[in-house]
Amino acid sequence: MHVIATLGVAATCALVAGFTPPLARLLLNQRRAEGEVRQFAQSMFLRRGIFGTRARTGLLVLVCVFERRVEIVADTGFDGRVADADWHNVIGRMTPRLREGRAFEAMRDALDGIESLLVSKRFEGAVDGAGELPNAIVQERGA
Repeated sequence: MHVIATLGVAATCALVAGFTPPLARLLLNQRRAEGEVRQFAQSMFLRRGIFGTRARTGLLVLVCVFERRVEIVADTGFDGRVADADWHNVIGRMTPRLREGRAFEAMRDALDGIESLLVSKRFEGAVDGAGELPNAIVQERGA
């Protein structure tokens, strides 16, 4: 009888957490979420072929709304010219808006920050204005 009561309470809590994101976030292990988001970003970078530019300057900005985490995956063309701290500064600009639930504004801040960063590091865009990769927002539903 105790086992059935315990399982019933656990199932009820799981259902409530599943339909109440703020409660589910309280139960989320932050270190694990950070690792999962990073791994997902890296797999998406590879799966979408973002590494396929001539100068190896592909860039992925992943915004995980539920986890309220941002991950930037930069190709090897940025190595030695853009430090990890620079990417973390861009993420720092986005995080407050993301915590407020304003993903669009967070992404706008990221793009502004990335543009400023790359201009300051003397990266140049394509002369004809066309990029090698599509500048598209991709939305995927979480698992």
